[in-house]
Amino acid sequence: MVEDLVSFDEWQKLDLRVGKIVKVEDIEGADKLYKFTIDLGKEIGQRIICAGIKEYYKKEELKDRKIVVFVNLSPRKLRGIESQGMILAASTEDHEEVILITPEKEIEVGSKIS
Repeated sequence: MVEDLVSFDEWQKLDLRVGKIVKVEDIEGADKLYKFTIDLGKEIGQRIICAGIKEYYKKEELKDRKIVVFVNLSPRKLRGIESQGMILAASTEDHEEVILITPEKEIEVGSKIS
């Protein structure tokens, strides 16, 4: 059941882009978080994003992977690091499974999702 409907105009405000994970780092004292450097193409450049997916993915599985990023989300400090967006993932209700949203085919980094 859909609880909060979003108008088409509100949906258009979201800037979702294809990004490429350039670097994955552990964050001291954080059991669930990784610090990512994400390439979002020529227009945006690179961003730092923190994501709580450490228990679902090893660092080696993530480097060079293309993912979907919510680019125009307000920055938020996590463990003293300014996270400049959000990596999109799907999860079961109990968070037993979490998977990153990735493009189906090869596409240029920075491509808009609509």
